[in-house]
Amino acid sequence: MSRAFVKEDGPTRWEPPVSTAYQLRQKGDPEVLHEGDDLLELLHWLGGRERDRYELRDRDGQLLARS
Repeated sequence: MSRAFVKEDGPTRWEPPVSTAYQLRQKGDPEVLHEGDDLLELLHWLGGRERDRYELRDRDGQLLARS
């Protein structure tokens, strides 16, 4: 038996949020080196890399972190 979830503010069916993808790039380069949904994993990867070389951005291109 499946249940439909309803938002409190209306009769529309509940939709899960769109997953947020994060992108790792070299600083100043628009090419994406790696993409993922696990922010902690990507931050860990970034922390083990050469300093001042990589950027972590969200799907909209907003800078979140630099190595």
